[in-house]
Amino acid sequence: MRLTTKGRYAVTAMLDLAINADATPVNLGDIARRQSISLSYLEQLFARLRRAGLVKSVRGPGGGYLLARAPAAISVSTIVDAVDETVDARRCQGLSDCQQGQTCLTHHLWCELSGQIRHFLDAVTLEQLRQRPDVQRVAVRQQGRPDADILASSP
Repeated sequence: MRLTTKGRYAVTAMLDLAINADATPVNLGDIARRQSISLSYLEQLFARLRRAGLVKSVRGPGGGYLLARAPAAISVSTIVDAVDETVDARRCQGLSDCQQGQTCLTHHLWCELSGQIRHFLDAVTLEQLRQRPDVQRVAVRQQGRPDADILASSP
């Protein structure tokens, strides 16, 4: 089981958007630069996020993306689902055909783990992530603000 770059990058980009889009749209090029993610890859992810109703695009000069919902209303699992990512510990993807068409000895263990992961990701919102001191320190550094050194030294 592992979360691929698609899911990780989608969550990272959405958190960047939550941090940087107060009232003005955020350009994908800025997110790409701050997060070291390919712009073309971000464009693909944001097309999926837009279809899922998580972001809205603003065209024209000064255009970019805004969150379509409040950060407190967007869970990490919603983002992962929007980009068709699975976080599933089961080798059989829940089909119960793990071992030559039959359920394996540890199938139910992996089902429970997958459920715990889903429950955890359901419970974490962009707002909660945005408020974390460790996230704030990194965001300040990425933005190149002068108070980055002060925040970086705080616990």
